[in-house]
Amino acid sequence: MLDWAREHQGLLWWLGGASAVLFAAALLATPAVLARIPADYFAHERRPPRRGAGRAAWVRVALAVGRNALGAVLLVAGAAMLALPGPGLVTLLLGFLLIDAPGKYRAERWLVSRPRVLRAINWVRGRRGRAPLVTAAA
Repeated sequence: MLDWAREHQGLLWWLGGASAVLFAAALLATPAVLARIPADYFAHERRPPRRGAGRAAWVRVALAVGRNALGAVLLVAGAAMLALPGPGLVTLLLGFLLIDAPGKYRAERWLVSRPRVLRAINWVRGRRGRAPLVTAAA
């Protein structure tokens, strides 16, 4: 194992640098993403329509393909970061939130309805001057 690490020292430096950049990006992007969520987004039984639903079909398809591709890349990177240095769980969560998967909205609602998670999200939103999230249980 040590011989492999010595032989691939450059690769390991690049992976370490990429992990540091992704960690910083996750720290900077997470509050901005949490602040953009509408306050009543999780108060509905079904996911509300996305913004831009009135766009041309080809634009919606292109955005969906791009969003799902980025989500897939983040899922793979997050899985790799579970063994490598970096924010693996955060990256996995961001990747999951980007992809379109059956039952995803229900899983998001369940996660956000956990009191500790909701309290943390609402703390971040309050620091950004946004109203707290309202869940169906609230």
